[in-house]
Amino acid sequence: MTDETTATEPGPLITTDGQVQWAGLLMGPGTDYWIAAEGLTGWEELPALDTSDADRPVGHGGWPGSQWAQARTVTAQVWFAPDPDAGPEAVRDALRALRAATAVRDEEEWLAVRLHGETLAVRARVTQRVVPTDRQFAASRLAKMTLQWKASDPRRYEAVGRRETVGLPRPEPGLSWPLGWPLTWGTPESTGDLNVENTGSAPAHPVITFTGPCTTPRLANRTTGDWLEYAITLASDDRLVVDTAEGTVVFNDTASRRHTATPGSAPEESFTLPPGTSQLSFRAESAPDGTADVTVAWRGAEW
Repeated sequence: MTDETTATEPGPLITTDGQVQWAGLLMGPGTDYWIAAEGLTGWEELPALDTSDADRPVGHGGWPGSQWAQARTVTAQVWFAPDPDAGPEAVRDALRALRAATAVRDEEEWLAVRLHGETLAVRARVTQRVVPTDRQFAASRLAKMTLQWKASDPRRYEAVGRRETVGLPRPEPGLSWPLGWPLTWGTPESTGDLNVENTGSAPAHPVITFTGPCTTPRLANRTTGDWLEYAITLASDDRLVVDTAEGTVVFNDTASRRHTATPGSAPEESFTLPPGTSQLSFRAESAPDGTADVTVAWRGAEW
């Protein structure tokens, strides 16, 4: 397994414990924005839960139903504390950077927190920014701010994404002549199987990319019994990208092909990697040259 780091990874500016990065703004030790003694609330707590429990009409108690986590709300108490030796221009720059980072926007961005050597992140939007403009702020430049974010997906993800690629099964080369003892049939070039590990405590939604040439690609999770299969023919330069979190199936980055799912194929949103190791198998109805492959990209997820 290889780690994958890109410019879109969360928290690239974080270098030490106690730092928080929101979009391009770094807070915590060594910055103009100190995390107050109260720290963060809503980060290590479980989000609120919706349940489908039902009361027993006759008898005590009820029947336990499904539990679904609501959006996560994270609140931080932060001191706006620019260098006291810096001039007014530096203070204005720090304040403008804060305004820009906490502006109203439609799209979610990464909120990353490092504690005890572990960086976790959620996709969120700012829902509150309170900066008291009182006498203390005017005289000493200090202000105890409140920042609040709301993450529509309450799971916290490891900062470094992971990906694995595997091809279709290919047979072993067979016996070599002249025969020698002990006989060996060789090693298969590919089994079409791979193990992926979700190191967290919450199910993770992978992004799955099928690459041709092949017909009716299929990826099965033998650990859960779920599988995804699409009645589509992919040429050698075709890609079918399945985002299981968003529930989308996109052909060559342009057209939806969700309707090609075969009967029995799991709903995309329900295809997850549970905590621990999942055994995945890639198969296809036909493959002209056997070079088709599938790439699975994911992040370990925590509650």
